[in-house]
Amino acid sequence: MDDTWFDLVPLALLEFNEHGRVLRGNSALSALLGYATPAGSNLSDSPQALQRLCGWDAPLTLLAHGPEDAPLQAQVTQARMQGRPALLRSQVWAQAQTQADHPRRFLCAIRDSVLDDDHDGTASPGIGISSDADAAAVPDQAQLLHELSTILESTPSGIAYLHGNTLVRCNRRFERMLGLTPGTMAGQSLDALLAADPRIDRVVAETAQELQHSGQFESELEIVIPALPTRWYALSVRRIGVVQGRDEIIVVLSDITGIRSQQAQLESLGRDRDLMFSLSGVGIAFVKDGLIQSANPALSQLLGEDGADLTGRPLLSLYASDMDPKLDADVMSVLRSLGHWQGERALRHARGGQGLWAEVALRLVQPGRPEDGLIASFVNVDARHRAEHNLTLQADRTRAILDSVFVGIVTLDAHGIAWMNRSARRMFGGDLADFLGQPLSTVAPPDLDHPFRLTDYLDELEDGQSHTFECQVVGRDGRVFWVVGNAVVTLDESNQRHTTYALLDIDRRRQAEAQSAEAQATLQRIIETAPMAIQVLDAHDLTLLQANQAATMYMGKDAGHALGLTPAALYPPERARLTESDLRACLDAGQSLHREYSLSQPHGQRIWDVTYLPLSRESQGSDQVLVVASDITDLRAAEQARLEAAITQREMLVREVHHRIKNNLQGVAGLLQQIASRKPEVAPAISEVVGQVQAIAQVYGLQVGAGGPLKLQAVIDAIAQSVQRTFGRTIRLQVDGPHASEWLLPEAESIPIALCLNELLTNAHKHGPGSQALVCALHSSEAGVDILIDNPGSLPEGFSLERVRGGVSGLGLVRALLPRRSAKLTLSNEIGQVRARVALTPPGIHLAPPPPSTGEPTGHQIALWPQ
Repeated sequence: MDDTWFDLVPLALLEFNEHGRVLRGNSALSALLGYATPAGSNLSDSPQALQRLCGWDAPLTLLAHGPEDAPLQAQVTQARMQGRPALLRSQVWAQAQTQADHPRRFLCAIRDSVLDDDHDGTASPGIGISSDADAAAVPDQAQLLHELSTILESTPSGIAYLHGNTLVRCNRRFERMLGLTPGTMAGQSLDALLAADPRIDRVVAETAQELQHSGQFESELEIVIPALPTRWYALSVRRIGVVQGRDEIIVVLSDITGIRSQQAQLESLGRDRDLMFSLSGVGIAFVKDGLIQSANPALSQLLGEDGADLTGRPLLSLYASDMDPKLDADVMSVLRSLGHWQGERALRHARGGQGLWAEVALRLVQPGRPEDGLIASFVNVDARHRAEHNLTLQADRTRAILDSVFVGIVTLDAHGIAWMNRSARRMFGGDLADFLGQPLSTVAPPDLDHPFRLTDYLDELEDGQSHTFECQVVGRDGRVFWVVGNAVVTLDESNQRHTTYALLDIDRRRQAEAQSAEAQATLQRIIETAPMAIQVLDAHDLTLLQANQAATMYMGKDAGHALGLTPAALYPPERARLTESDLRACLDAGQSLHREYSLSQPHGQRIWDVTYLPLSRESQGSDQVLVVASDITDLRAAEQARLEAAITQREMLVREVHHRIKNNLQGVAGLLQQIASRKPEVAPAISEVVGQVQAIAQVYGLQVGAGGPLKLQAVIDAIAQSVQRTFGRTIRLQVDGPHASEWLLPEAESIPIALCLNELLTNAHKHGPGSQALVCALHSSEAGVDILIDNPGSLPEGFSLERVRGGVSGLGLVRALLPRRSAKLTLSNEIGQVRARVALTPPGIHLAPPPPSTGEPTGHQIALWPQ
């Protein structure tokens, strides 16, 4: 029974000799240490912790003590035994050497210090065990019983031995576990014990049936002892044989209250972990051998696969692109060395078509042991990553735009120049690498107060404020030029100040300004010395902005005192109204306007030639008006004198020509009359021709004394006298109506009208029998003139002018010569007479203009001359 008890004892036992050779170890020792210690092995080859527990780290001390000495104790903290930290305590008993040639033996009992003490606070004492070293020697019964009793009392478990229905032996630990008085159970029958305490009945009754089938039974039960906390025990019952017809049963009770408490705590921690695992917004997965063993719902949601089970998927399948084997090797290398890795990866997303960026953290469960698995966490950083990506794109786009502008952009940080656009590099005559990290004063001339060198003004600027300046810059190519710039101070994420300079090359502009100023001065000198009056007026309120000295005579006021005045304040009302009207007309038309004014001034009547010119910038409205005035009085007087002389000469020439034409025509008429007297057969025809020639001669005779249009009354009177002289018949002329003597006949119309009147008077003489006087009347009205010629007689029946054909005499000649646009001929019977009516209307005739006034203009009267 020695070996049976040794294996059944729940206390870890190890027996070895003085040479360190292991003789035997029970199953509790293997369970506690996590590995077996086979018989025949040597403690020197065992782990250091086991050597310390057995006292083998000081073997000479052990050999020096006898069995009467106190037991040797040792404590060691193992990193992990049976998967949990443990603080182990050991007791070693040494046997007294009975035979000199036999090695001594030692027994080491090891227990967990957490469960070492009894629930009542007492500890089992250590008792020395003596036995022969020779395994073949048989110890006496008393010695064996003493050794077994010592083992039973020293174990932290309760052990009882039953023979049939009688409890033969138990240790005090067994009785205390059941809440009974120690020493009261041994030797009693099971029936008596059951009657004494029903709790023991419950323990034994639960095992009886199982023992009948398998011979052993194991269970856990909870025992409540009054006035003490509830305790949990592990019950192990084994039938070891039959003696004298009755079963031999070993009952072992182990206090597992601490273990159950730890299990409860672990279960609570597990529940809390599962709760946090499932409710966390961070995707978490446990990965082993590259495969996902478990994952929380947040990871499925992160991948767009709500409710999907990710168990069994490869971790690499979560990524949007296959991981580079070299990168995977680098990650595993970092995990082995540091135990964790962190980075950003794009994950596959079921909805969206694009990768979703997440921050990935990998951490080994056991540092240095990747085969035990790792914990992977995934945090959604897609919005931040895309924002950073967009910011990068925006920064690149902004720099591309800045590279295309003509303004030089220079950015400075704490070290110097950090970036320049293309215009700035062109200004400075170098590339960015030539200026990177250098101060901006590198391109400044040696002036100590240069804004690139003296930058105190930047300290006064707050974030976003700017400072404007103009300075000279010296490029690397030696070119010196002027720039106008703005310095803007900004703060970055770490509150560091950055300065950005915007520089515009104004060297050409300054040269143009200098040239413009010089041209302006030259123009001003020209304006001041010009003989013509020059004014510049504002286009909005017409105030005088500038005037030269020559404008003093035109305005009638000193130019220096006239600045800022409007035309209403400079000129009399009539002249001011006319001037403002012309200025507005010039501005509305947007082009130059030319006028001539006749002004009465202190030096007499003066004529001014004035030009208005609107001044405007390109694609903008006019903002000023330029007025240029020249005194052309003498010029106009000279032109008038030349004109009058030319007119006088022309009139003399025309009169002479007309006089000669008249004389020649009269000579022709005389020749015709001589022919008619020699040849009577052609006298009637020649007489008509003579009359026509005489009529033309009369017109030219009228033109001899006057130039231009002829008076209609004078033409009628001359023709009537010519016909009267030719035929010797009296013609009486009558004139009535308003303006009868004022109607004029243009030169081009005078001869046709004269010939028509001559023919009509001749016809009246021929067709009017007798010697009764003919009547020629001129009736004037506002609309025109009617010429009436009456003769005795009547028109033939059915007479019509429309049927009269054109010819060289008579009514045919009249119809051919009479102007159709302004003259009309009618013939009618009037109470024994035939009346011919010639109606003349403008523009064939027109009234003479009224004679000009002979009075001189007074005051500030203005006369406009026609252009």
